[in-house]
Amino acid sequence: MKQSLQLRTSQHLALTPQLQQSIRLLQLSTLEMQQELEQILSDNPLLERLDDALDNSVRLLADGALGSTSALSPAETAADTGTTGSETDNSGEAGGQQEASDSSTANEAEWSFDDVARGTKTSDDEDSRPQLEAHFLTLREHLLQEAGQTMCCQRDRALLELVIDAIDERGYLEEPLEEIYARLPEELEIEFDELTLALTLLQSFDPAGVGARDAAECLALQIKRLPKIPFVTRRLALSIVQTCLPLFAQRDFNKIKKALVCDDEDLREAQAVIRQCNPHPGAAFLSGRSDYVAPDVIVKEGKLGWQVTLNHEVMPRLRVNAMYANAMKQHKGEGALVSQLQEAKWLIKNMRQRFDTILRVAQAIVERQKNFFSHGAVAMRPLVLREIADTLGLHESTISRVTTQKYMLTPHGMFELKYFFGSHVSTEAGGEASSTAIRALIKQLIGAEDTKNPLSDSKIADMLSEQGMVVARRTVAKYRDVLKIPPVALRKSL
Repeated sequence: MKQSLQLRTSQHLALTPQLQQSIRLLQLSTLEMQQELEQILSDNPLLERLDDALDNSVRLLADGALGSTSALSPAETAADTGTTGSETDNSGEAGGQQEASDSSTANEAEWSFDDVARGTKTSDDEDSRPQLEAHFLTLREHLLQEAGQTMCCQRDRALLELVIDAIDERGYLEEPLEEIYARLPEELEIEFDELTLALTLLQSFDPAGVGARDAAECLALQIKRLPKIPFVTRRLALSIVQTCLPLFAQRDFNKIKKALVCDDEDLREAQAVIRQCNPHPGAAFLSGRSDYVAPDVIVKEGKLGWQVTLNHEVMPRLRVNAMYANAMKQHKGEGALVSQLQEAKWLIKNMRQRFDTILRVAQAIVERQKNFFSHGAVAMRPLVLREIADTLGLHESTISRVTTQKYMLTPHGMFELKYFFGSHVSTEAGGEASSTAIRALIKQLIGAEDTKNPLSDSKIADMLSEQGMVVARRTVAKYRDVLKIPPVALRKSL
């Protein structure tokens, strides 16, 4: 094969490190962004943030005196607040310019939007001090505490703790007593009745129903301990959970009345007693921590209509470290510090671009969903990503990244930005109705139904058709499942 030299021209798209970082920051949630930022701050000494949670705390100095960490050095104060309008402008624009002059490097400081609140907290503010989380008590620890307060011998307490170790997170006995008894060494000479007594003692602990072996026993233990229940009603409720629990779960009240020889009034009172019980008594100990979602944007109604603002609580205040910047200016630093300075500028610019894009997308969504904010979910209009992308001149993938795990706080509650996008169904008038609006209508219809004669999926489809919305029965069933509403048979009551 003969060798030859050829000249070819080709084009290809290359993602620069700055663009890769911009895309990554855009698709991260608020929590993930904060974690990513902490890692970058630990790796880059030229970058620092001013919204430290410990800024206003009091710390013990080396000489034993108390000092506040909120005091800034003169250079930091000048970079943070600015004394003239020109300095403020330089400070605001420095983060977005990659080729800034050496004279403005020290003032490249803080990045924030113009409308970021500059409020400061006093030392009397409770949330200005770091809060320590209380110890989370598990179900096992709670039961062991109760076992420690019982007046029993060491042998009985050891058996009680053995049974407690077999309790699952719901509060049920995870394995039969026979299997627990079979694992015990024969030389201990433990009788099965002793293990049964230990379980009986455990079932007297709080929460009521703990230590049950099945749902019927769990409900029965709770019914026996409910106060101020008439004897006849308590006995009927016990009979239902012990003999007719499957029929009760299926709401087959006719068979229950025939089996227990009772009328509607007695059955209604027993049903009210059973509903006071918790089928999972250990659920209260599953998680003692609440997961909170911080909104990225806030929507409020103003004089000019619905206004969208960024949530300043989740916007980091970043700047280039003035001390390192001055040192590089004087000694003309090279190598790693120059690279880290450029990375700090990139991050500040990309952070600005991230929040600016989120704000633009949120404003476009609010502009198209004004009826939702004024009237609720029933007024939601169909919306797709391409519509917002064409309006803002962005790609659909960018809109998808922006609307994923980004949240909007509205007068109707907290919603992910993706909530405002959805499919549509046709109407008899030739228009379109949002699937979100149809789900809201289905929820309203079921909420207003007669519980003695609940609406079937076919009936709901007919009622929607009367309002001009062409919806099939299976579509109603699908939307009902999404709303976690049980079928008609399980919604029927006496």
